[in-house]
Amino acid sequence: MAFGISARLLPQVTAKQNSPPNFAATNAEHHQCVSKIPSFWSKVLPLAVAVSLVAPLPSSAIPSLNSKSSPVAPMTPFSQSKNLPTGLQNGKIRPCPSVNPGCVSTNPQSSSSAFPLIISQNSPGNAIMQLQDAILKTQKNAKIQVVEDIPDGKYLQAEVDGGFGRDVLEFLVKGDSVAYRAMATKVTYIYPFTTAFGDSKGQEERMKMIAEELGWYAPSLDSMD
Repeated sequence: MAFGISARLLPQVTAKQNSPPNFAATNAEHHQCVSKIPSFWSKVLPLAVAVSLVAPLPSSAIPSLNSKSSPVAPMTPFSQSKNLPTGLQNGKIRPCPSVNPGCVSTNPQSSSSAFPLIISQNSPGNAIMQLQDAILKTQKNAKIQVVEDIPDGKYLQAEVDGGFGRDVLEFLVKGDSVAYRAMATKVTYIYPFTTAFGDSKGQEERMKMIAEELGWYAPSLDSMD
């Protein structure tokens, strides 16, 4: 658009230069041209500004206000203890979490490990039904959560009252062997320390109580001396 204006103005200036010099006329025409240019731009500039505001800009030029990257909260032992998985892992009893000292498991990868229970040969009836009855008799406010068939055995999960909340008991019955994990669901930390409070002794006593009620053999390191 600016080039069009120059094309219209230049011939007029050139034509005037070939005519006899008339300083009064030349000055009048000069003032007339100068007065037209601001009037023209006063109409063009608002349009140019409007186009520049409407036209999309490259996305990389202006950072989006919604593109704030939310920082990932660092994982701490306390945050990990808030969501402790239960259930079988690859068809096996899970080990005790490293952030939960109130746990005992027959998984050999567990820091607080134990030997599986051995069902006695003269044990009558269904082993999983006996196990349910022993849990309900020996544990406070016991509730059977899951009983399901698995390849070559059965899985049982129950909730019982613990020292600081509810505890989870898990059993995997295969033949005459019963793998298990007893774990507190609430991990207690003492401020300002970041180490969890508790130990596995309470869980070991609980499993010993259940085994005695059933009459099953509970191997231990002490019994092997």
